[in-house]
Amino acid sequence: MGRPALEVADVFHQHGPAWRAAQRGHLSLGQLKVMSAIELCRSAALGGHVLRCEGCGTDQVSYNSCRNRHCPKCQSAAAQRWLDARQADLLPVEYYHVVFTLPAPVADIAYQNKAVLYGLLFDLAAEVLLTIAADPKHLGARIGATLVLHTWGSALTHHPHVHGIVPGGGLAPDGKTWVACRPGFFLPVRVLSRLFRRRFLEELWRLHAGGKLQFFGEQATLADAPAFKRWLAPLRRVEWVVYAKRPFAGPQSVLAYLSRYTHRVAISNSRLLAMDERGVTFRWKDYRTKGRTRHKAMTLDPAEFMRRFLLHVLPTGLHRIRHYGLLANGCRTASLALARELLQVVPEPVALDSDAGASDRPQPATFVCWHCGKPMGIVQVFMRGSAIRAPPP
Repeated sequence: MGRPALEVADVFHQHGPAWRAAQRGHLSLGQLKVMSAIELCRSAALGGHVLRCEGCGTDQVSYNSCRNRHCPKCQSAAAQRWLDARQADLLPVEYYHVVFTLPAPVADIAYQNKAVLYGLLFDLAAEVLLTIAADPKHLGARIGATLVLHTWGSALTHHPHVHGIVPGGGLAPDGKTWVACRPGFFLPVRVLSRLFRRRFLEELWRLHAGGKLQFFGEQATLADAPAFKRWLAPLRRVEWVVYAKRPFAGPQSVLAYLSRYTHRVAISNSRLLAMDERGVTFRWKDYRTKGRTRHKAMTLDPAEFMRRFLLHVLPTGLHRIRHYGLLANGCRTASLALARELLQVVPEPVALDSDAGASDRPQPATFVCWHCGKPMGIVQVFMRGSAIRAPPP
């Protein structure tokens, strides 16, 4: 697959130095690291190796990736590794896609308190799902959920929300039966929305009272408790967006969906259309319109494009994929084994490397020649900052 005609790295290369100088003191260390990583990704500065085709003898230089989780070029391989590990977690049941979104005023506060409020968004979305599912009036079961954080809208604006992938059922309270959802229906979204709104506002007030929130710029007055209380009041009366999409067609479609969502970054290189005297032009989707007209092109000044892109740099150590309930890391293996037993699913045998003949099976080539499709071998490795020598004869 060839290099895209335009990349985010190209925008940073051409306009980044002047913009960094103009924004000196206003960019966080995390944002500066992301810019540097994307600029250096798959360049000689990070080192790499020289490959030689076993068939046609073609030599190819391959540079190392930055592996930064915000880099558009580094996420496809990471997503595939994660998906391979999740294959064994799928159950033969309907899966549902549930989305919890923060309203715009709360999103503004969340940007100034990313670690605290993004974590709260995760935990309360999971709490609401597990609470309503456990209610006998709805499902009456212990469920599991995988939640993925996205902080952007299609136009790169700050729009924090979590996507939840949830099996359509769970374990009965006594753990002796599997309780399935009604076909095509998971949980009532209005009930989910009301509980999510109440719990989030309760926790916001508790965090404010404990001095755990910071406010800057136009939001600085909210540091005062009475002002913050007045600010919260209208949020109790508006609807908070929670919705559930129709169930996936099957477990494999769940994986296909996850492959698009789990390691997505704010904008992929494939969405970039042009960079010229007008600015940076990219494709976006206007969800307020329907049909083909919702796919549009937007042009931003390079400085504004970079500003919007860096809005979505996550705090160091914040996990953007989390598992809850039956799928929580501490109990996932045992919970899924019990679920398969109750669903009467026979797990597929796993071939171990120690099995007879396992070492004799042909392994797929790590590197494949673009010209003839034959395997390529490494003939030279060079470290960061070192020059490439001529490949050995």
